[in-house]
Amino acid sequence: MRRKLVWLDGQNFQGWGCSECAWAFKPQGPLVGESIAEMKTHYERQRDQEFASHACADHPPATKNPR
Repeated sequence: MRRKLVWLDGQNFQGWGCSECAWAFKPQGPLVGESIAEMKTHYERQRDQEFASHACADHPPATKNPR
């Protein structure tokens, strides 16, 4: 199955993540830009680049019944 960028809304995290693994986007530092539109563009670019470059094997999903 092809991975997708999905919105995650959990108890301890709300934000963007991968549909196939436990990767979640955590922006580095404050938003930058001279306008809200520019800040949004930078945020989306950073999110999309990090999503495209992550390896699902490096972020395995948590098991539901750990031993």
